[in-house]
Amino acid sequence: MRVFVAGATGVIGNRLVPLLLSTGHDVIGLARSQDAGAGLERLGADVVHADALDHAAMRRAVRVAAPDAVVHLLTAIPARINPKRLSRDLAQTNRLRTQGTINLVDAAAQAGAKRVITQGSAYVYEPNGPDPATEDVPFWHRPPTEFGPVLDALRELEALTAEAGGLVLRIGHLYGPGTTYAPGGSFVQQVQNRNVPIVGQGTGTFSFTHIDDAASAIVAALENTAAGALNVVDDEPAQVREWLPVLAHLLGAPPPTHILPPMARLAFGSWGVAFLTELRGADNSNAKRVLGWSPKYPSWRQGFEADLAHAGSP
Repeated sequence: MRVFVAGATGVIGNRLVPLLLSTGHDVIGLARSQDAGAGLERLGADVVHADALDHAAMRRAVRVAAPDAVVHLLTAIPARINPKRLSRDLAQTNRLRTQGTINLVDAAAQAGAKRVITQGSAYVYEPNGPDPATEDVPFWHRPPTEFGPVLDALRELEALTAEAGGLVLRIGHLYGPGTTYAPGGSFVQQVQNRNVPIVGQGTGTFSFTHIDDAASAIVAALENTAAGALNVVDDEPAQVREWLPVLAHLLGAPPPTHILPPMARLAFGSWGVAFLTELRGADNSNAKRVLGWSPKYPSWRQGFEADLAHAGSP
């Protein structure tokens, strides 16, 4: 299969492209810079250069690539996000999820591609439910103000994917090399500096996804005809009060502090508090059943330990 990967040089793309090549697919990676393109070529992928927000350029690029499938992994997430300024920090990512998706879906249709797969999010669900959310649970109805534009962009991405008959893979909190949870990543640095507290009872529930598991799910989805949306997360949703002390221990960092929500709101804003106290985990049963996929790291515990051991961390 010829697979056009938009976002081929991102953290998931860096794992996906070699995996696709090793399983016999032809890969055409989208790159904006010559340096990024050279890295893809060294792996054995073909490269096209275009701006995903330029409609005409994307049509030309995908037409030349003549792919069977288009994979949309485009984001522009800063190395460190200010939770009080989330909508500002993710403004470009929101554009890539809206106008960028319009451009890619249209280009895929014009080029005759039969499969469209896009990257969504698995931590968008209405909070405070008793169980991990299945794909039928609605998105957060009244989110904190800063999260509103992010949710709106994800809704549009999913609607556009559905119109194209494609599949959204709702990815959890990404971790692994190159992510904010990797050694040297901004979140890890904050944990090491004891700047990530347990807020209130620490009841925000995270569903993590290792970048290798995200990549393997995409490969499985390319070989499947499923449409709609699927949660691609590990088997063990965990509250902040559970996973944060474990991560601190693995890093050899001091245990996290505990603070009350009003104090946390001053420091992190309403979204920062909601992120740490209200998020709902996700259920991966449908992805396992429909795609025949299972995570290499069933638990964030195994994944964190493996990544930190590989990096030579304490």
